[in-house]
Amino acid sequence: MSSAEADRPENEPGYLGLAPYLYYADATEAVAWLVRVFGFTEEVRFADASGEVFQATLCAGQAKIKLAGVGPEYWQAKGVDGPVGQLNIVYVPDADAQYERVRAALGDDADIDAPQDQPYGARVFTVSDIGGNSWTFWQQFSDTVELPSGWREVRAGEPVPE
Repeated sequence: MSSAEADRPENEPGYLGLAPYLYYADATEAVAWLVRVFGFTEEVRFADASGEVFQATLCAGQAKIKLAGVGPEYWQAKGVDGPVGQLNIVYVPDADAQYERVRAALGDDADIDAPQDQPYGARVFTVSDIGGNSWTFWQQFSDTVELPSGWREVRAGEPVPE
């Protein structure tokens, strides 16, 4: 047992991490795109007899991204046309440098807005991948949050004002 596990109260779960699990119609193409455009690294892939990726794990720094390729029959069984997509946040040290990297990788297909400073102390930009998932690259530059008038910040453990 690690010291972190020993210090954890008995009734709290021992989380070890979190990874998105994303679905793509063509996981082979998605792996290539995510590596080329975002600079993720491939850790492992599981391919069928024809070499098509069924499942893979990519890394963004220490964070892991799981993905799988599923065909239309998978979505038909669920009663939907296909994956809806989700928003994934990737923390970066320099949003402008990452923006330039993504823009260069996409070439003429680069239809993304430049990074913008946000009132919550972050500089961000968002791009959609070939499967409809959104990726926000997030550079935190301040812990100061500029809340709109009438809003307030309530931290865990503090009473919620009425």
